[in-house]
Amino acid sequence: MEPTEALPEDDRSNDDRQWSLDSLNKAYQQGYMAGLTGHPPSQQPYSAEVLAAAWEAGWDDGEEQYQRLLKSA
Repeated sequence: MEPTEALPEDDRSNDDRQWSLDSLNKAYQQGYMAGLTGHPPSQQPYSAEVLAAAWEAGWDDGEEQYQRLLKSA
């Protein structure tokens, strides 16, 4: 993922200011499943930075588990 410039608060998407614990958990779980099934991180679907970070954290954990499964096979 390419770095983005910091935007003034008024220019940020409302998505960045409206998230819940449930939406963070959902994003993490979706990322985890993507990593676990070998999908590339470029398939990250979120535009909101917080949700994208949750997805990427899940992807990292899922990818780590995926690599462990490959090594044990």
